[in-house]
Amino acid sequence: MIDAAVVELTPIVGVAAACEAVGRSRASHYRAHPVGPVPLGPSRPPVPRRPQPRGLSEVEQQAVLEVLHCERFVDQAPESVYATLLDEGVYLCSTATMYRLLRSRGETNGGRDRRRHATHPARVKPELVAVQPNQVWSWDITKLRGPAGGLSGRTWTWYHLYVILDIYSRYVVGWMVASRESAVLAERLISDTVTKQQIGPGRLTIHADRGTSMTSKPVALLMADLGVTRSHSRPRVSNDNPYSESQFRTLKYRPDFPESFASIEDARVFCARFFTWYHHEHRHSGIGLHTPADVHHDRADAVRLARGDVLDRAYTAHPERFVGKPPQPPRPPRAAWINKPPETEGPTDTTH
Repeated sequence: MIDAAVVELTPIVGVAAACEAVGRSRASHYRAHPVGPVPLGPSRPPVPRRPQPRGLSEVEQQAVLEVLHCERFVDQAPESVYATLLDEGVYLCSTATMYRLLRSRGETNGGRDRRRHATHPARVKPELVAVQPNQVWSWDITKLRGPAGGLSGRTWTWYHLYVILDIYSRYVVGWMVASRESAVLAERLISDTVTKQQIGPGRLTIHADRGTSMTSKPVALLMADLGVTRSHSRPRVSNDNPYSESQFRTLKYRPDFPESFASIEDARVFCARFFTWYHHEHRHSGIGLHTPADVHHDRADAVRLARGDVLDRAYTAHPERFVGKPPQPPRPPRAAWINKPPETEGPTDTTH
């Protein structure tokens, strides 16, 4: 009723006065009766664009494309084609026009480059698991600072520590300090270590990063001869080789690790002392606070039982000091992983 009154009054007094007279909001009226733009006159046909006086004709455009598609220039950038033709006394068009013609026909990569680019497939993420010793080893090389030399006394000698680590037990199965990084030395260390650990063909995977010694042909041929599977980290992905990196950190953060070594013999003596401590005294958080030697040589279960007896006696003596249940000694993880697949169940261990 109100709406009809507004409609009747609008031609006489206008929309604003009609809405005010009947007490209706103008916004409500406009929502119910939208008003479109008033045409100013009959629609005009579109005016055709005038040809660009500097543009090439269809015949000239086709001639440029034939030159760009010829066997001589088909794989060259327009700039190179342009310069080559200028040197031969020929001018067809600007390089921008060449690109525009190629782009209109979908013959450029990303709208700019017409050349084909090599594509490199993504590196496969290494996924390795060890459920017992001597299934997966990780090896790497780190530098140890030697004595200063040179006329200024600021040039340092560097020694190279090669370490092969069992990722399940964290036991260092082989190590060597040398004056240089060499694929031949790495080959010798790996061969001797495999022999010492009595590893048969097809039982072992050795993981490393992509250093020159790790990816060298002599090392690759040696592993093939020994029946050892090779595995490498992805480029610039340090997490693919965490066990070796963590072991080097343990070495270099020891309180007695020196700023530099007086000689290579000094470095070897220190490393021998360190690895003895590391194997037989270091209670490793990543393997249930056992020593690497106990896990590697299958003594961890007996040690854990003995620890359990101690905790049982402590609980019997003072049960009020323990909440919920009797204490249990930590258990070594059932498996050690490099890049554990997300669908795999069970505990993950990447603590070193």
